[in-house]
Amino acid sequence: MAGPMVGGSGAGVDAGVNQRGIRDHNARLILSILHRERAVAGAELARRTGLSRPTVSTILRELEEAGLLRRGEPQRGRVGKPSVPMELVPEGVFSYGLKIGRRSAELLLLDFTGGVRDQLHLAYDYPLPEVVFGFLENGIARLGAALSDDARARICGIGIGTPFELWKWHNLTGPAAERFRSWKDVDFAREVAAFSDLPVTVVKDTTAACQAEHLFGRGRMLRDYAYFFIGAFIGGGVALNGTVLKGATGNAGALGSLGAAGGQGGRRQLVDTASLHLLAAQLEDAGLDASRLWQRPPDWRGLESALEPWLEQTASELAAACLSVCAVIDFEVVLIDGALPPAVRADLVARVRRRIGALDARGLILPRIEAGEVGANARAVGAACWPLLEQYLLNSHAGAAVAAAEGRG
Repeated sequence: MAGPMVGGSGAGVDAGVNQRGIRDHNARLILSILHRERAVAGAELARRTGLSRPTVSTILRELEEAGLLRRGEPQRGRVGKPSVPMELVPEGVFSYGLKIGRRSAELLLLDFTGGVRDQLHLAYDYPLPEVVFGFLENGIARLGAALSDDARARICGIGIGTPFELWKWHNLTGPAAERFRSWKDVDFAREVAAFSDLPVTVVKDTTAACQAEHLFGRGRMLRDYAYFFIGAFIGGGVALNGTVLKGATGNAGALGSLGAAGGQGGRRQLVDTASLHLLAAQLEDAGLDASRLWQRPPDWRGLESALEPWLEQTASELAAACLSVCAVIDFEVVLIDGALPPAVRADLVARVRRRIGALDARGLILPRIEAGEVGANARAVGAACWPLLEQYLLNSHAGAAVAAAEGRG
């Protein structure tokens, strides 16, 4: 049975969508089920949530009046009246997602069902605060100008995905290093408040990517899994009991900090042995254009000569890392994604599967190694997910609540 309604009745859903979201637990539960299942009839929602049909009908009506839900096509073929499923309105809510990467930034506008409505890209040698916030200010002005007044009123917030302790990830010296270290003192909400009144949520970039996979990729149907995302520096995320974990300090799933299989005495980390910055260096040594790695969409044709040794090393390191995470939590599945062309990702996953089968796995049950589905955009999409989660869906322990309500817990 789902938790009590706010106010103790079936009514009282906060139908506002202008930066207030939905406060009622049962309304969020219904929205979360529809977000995952796409379309479900009212009678089925009542069965899955344990709420009465009149209560569900009241919630659905108010969410429909708020422009968050709509009626789908009637499902015919059974005795009696046709079943009418309810589904999310993509234009019901929007959010911005900003990914701050080591070599590029992405800003996108996400709709309620995960559709990317528009997107901007900025490449740089290193991300400096004034450059990134200038990109964000100009970007939301540009993306917002293309929307109707109603659509702009339905933008619920800005999610920012950034590397954990970004100021430590550089090899600069002198004045440039001092400017880069200024990230340590940046108050993201205060910086954004200078040009926008939208609420701001800041999350680790690879946790954001894991959340994108959880809502819109293969993670939708998985309860527990470890997640690796390969960018300029590899990182990761963890989903347990149907929820992507942020951790006490926001650094859950710091898988890039695992000891590397190829490290000497454990002194090297996975980030030093299985990241795209290594491939970039190899391309530069071979006289090839490494900037192609940061272009969107990724197109690596013609880079095969440098790609092969990188794939072999990365697969070896990832196979060992998969065993390491499964020694802590008995993950059934490990997902691997990244800012990679789909064909390269598939090749890497196949190599990891072969490598992990040859490792000493005594005391462990080997996980399934699968490819993520969201791809290079996962960090920006995931960043945009967090305002939606905080204001309209169930987040903390959400998977357990939804699964229990649906009879699968």
